[in-house]
Amino acid sequence: MENKEQITFRLRRITTEQFAIIESAFDKSIENVELTNGLRFGFNIEKRAIIVLLSVNFSQNKGPFLLLEIGCYFEISKEHWDRLYNIDSAEIKLPMPLATHLVVLSMGTLRGVLHAKVENTEFNMYLLPTINVTEIVKDDIVIKTKDNFESK
Repeated sequence: MENKEQITFRLRRITTEQFAIIESAFDKSIENVELTNGLRFGFNIEKRAIIVLLSVNFSQNKGPFLLLEIGCYFEISKEHWDRLYNIDSAEIKLPMPLATHLVVLSMGTLRGVLHAKVENTEFNMYLLPTINVTEIVKDDIVIKTKDNFESK
């Protein structure tokens, strides 16, 4: 018997939307580093894709010195896409468990891309800590067409 809540998907593509090391904004003598992160969702109707954009920003007094934003493109199966996409309102509704799962997968991807980008640099010490995604995704996510963006 099929679980009515289950949505079949696969990770189709990963993009590095933004990456920068700004050495002039980095001061080795300052131990205090602020970490901020961002999360956005989008979708692509033609590709039946949900896009999770995650960003991380490490900064000190002079501003950000390490920036990274990635996109994870999850292709949803045809039969399940029709459950998520409301053609009348032109919006996608992601149930909270699905949204949380996609963000967890994307967060791990962000952590790996960050490591790969700074692996042989002095910035390798800046790791993305574990983040409780349930504190970020608290409800179902509704993505409206006006909020949508297309993949590159």
